[in-house]
Amino acid sequence: MQCIFIVTIISLHLTTADHYKTKPNFVKTCQISDPDFDDCSKEAVQLLFNALGPGLPEIDLPPLDPLNIPKIRILQGDGPVNVNAALDDVIVSGFGKTEVLLSQVDSKSYDFYTKVRVPKMRIEGTYDLKGKILLIPLVGRGRCWFEPSNMTIDIVSDVKLYKKDGFTFFNVTNVHVKYNIGGLKLYMHNLFDGISSLEESTNAYLNANWRPVSDSLRPILTKTIENILIEFMQQIFHNLPASFMIEDLKK
Repeated sequence: MQCIFIVTIISLHLTTADHYKTKPNFVKTCQISDPDFDDCSKEAVQLLFNALGPGLPEIDLPPLDPLNIPKIRILQGDGPVNVNAALDDVIVSGFGKTEVLLSQVDSKSYDFYTKVRVPKMRIEGTYDLKGKILLIPLVGRGRCWFEPSNMTIDIVSDVKLYKKDGFTFFNVTNVHVKYNIGGLKLYMHNLFDGISSLEESTNAYLNANWRPVSDSLRPILTKTIENILIEFMQQIFHNLPASFMIEDLKK
């Protein structure tokens, strides 16, 4: 499948303010040499997600829930999905209810492996679409929403260590995501210039066939989630010394 993604996810301005000099109360410290490290790390990452929900203004980190995204621009060709689409003024809600299921850290590379569950997510905004999904021609412009439910996300983060101001920090260089969902609901208003019969029947068909719709949209959603996560992870870990989370870092 030949795909091109142009995705503007979020305008996070990497802070030039001072990083945390003392450990904030939402950080739990673990030792990677501890046999129970995975359990400790799971609790630590859960605390971190809980703090990210309302945002951390002291390091210029906006709220994760709800998350405001100015624009998502998508170009994808070939296969069951062939679209030229844009979503504007997007609001993503639900990440604040993230449940951390597993958190592991490679003791040599410090790469992260994290598994989380998001019970319900809602993505809403204004769409401008021309293309096809499941070979159905689609054209329209208007409001839309998507609601994936019972989403589990496997996240592999590539990590490097670096020094700054006498502290060691994690640099998340890449994020790889795989996910599964238990259901998907969606609605696009004003399809086919507001011809109500076509709009209703098309939305009903897409909802009735949510699983193949979800599979068709998987590359787009995967890339979107990866971009959201790497922005937030880079911002938090560039400002949170690694030793606050893992006490026995290698020298």
